[in-house]
Amino acid sequence: MAINTLLFDLDGTLIDTNELIIASFLHTLNEYYPEKYTREDVLPFIGPTLRETFSSIDSDRVDEMITKYREHNHAHHDELVTEFEGVYETMKALTEKGYKLGIVTTKMRNTVEMGLKLTKLDQFFEVVVTLDDVKNAKPDPEPVHLALNLLGARADEAIMVGDNYHDILAGKNAGTLSAGVAWSLKGKEYLASFEPDFMLEHMSDLLGIVGGVTDQSEASGK
Repeated sequence: MAINTLLFDLDGTLIDTNELIIASFLHTLNEYYPEKYTREDVLPFIGPTLRETFSSIDSDRVDEMITKYREHNHAHHDELVTEFEGVYETMKALTEKGYKLGIVTTKMRNTVEMGLKLTKLDQFFEVVVTLDDVKNAKPDPEPVHLALNLLGARADEAIMVGDNYHDILAGKNAGTLSAGVAWSLKGKEYLASFEPDFMLEHMSDLLGIVGGVTDQSEASGK
């Protein structure tokens, strides 16, 4: 089946929010546990929902920690966020070729819209599925299924692209192909351990994949 639909995670995949996320976690956690957490300690927090992360730290103060995190995140958003190299040009090319594009993220809609607008990527996506829209976040297939339904697409015609294992597993669970990005903060090797169908060294690699790559083992470097 030919690919006609591409679904993307946002943070760490299309836009570089890594430093913003790390700074927001450290700012929040230092308020409650001064000097306990380091940069390396918060790297595993990138990917899961804020509620999952803060519930594992202090179940009694989850809501206030989320509020503090988001206040810092929004205040410093525009100064720290950029799109990754080649993302804008690739999304433009895919749009011009008629592919259906969607976002599937674990972020809340208002934050998602900030990032898309800042990087001018908002013009390319017909559908944006956020944490506000589902009961179950990735790696549950619900967000991917919702995006496909809204786009009028089938799972076997789609690729889910992301920088975290939640994205790869969400695609697998939903029945799509999956692609990891080598620029994942957690490392290419880590992401490859979840066996995505493809591994992108540059976002423009997608143009070759959807344009006729049939040897998935070659594309993923397996």
